[in-house]
Amino acid sequence: MTSPEMTVGDLIDLLSGCDRSAPVRQAMNPFFPMAHRLAQVLQSVDETGRTVVYIAEGRDEDAQLGHLPPEVAIELTWQGPVQAPQRRPRRRAGGN
Repeated sequence: MTSPEMTVGDLIDLLSGCDRSAPVRQAMNPFFPMAHRLAQVLQSVDETGRTVVYIAEGRDEDAQLGHLPPEVAIELTWQGPVQAPQRRPRRRAGGN
């Protein structure tokens, strides 16, 4: 990408290597990562007169699918890998 914003061309390039039959989801909110179904693509004009394309989630109540899979949040660097804490030795009867 040459600009700070992703363009439609950049998105097409990124999607061209993906399975065409795979559903498209939107990952949102890095502090509480959730997955959403996409429903619409709209083209409009912003306040500077530049053409902008918006990708919107669905309006149905099931548009939010739930938590983002942890491996996706890690890949997006929204959270770090989590390792289970080390186990402490069990106490034995008699105080040892």
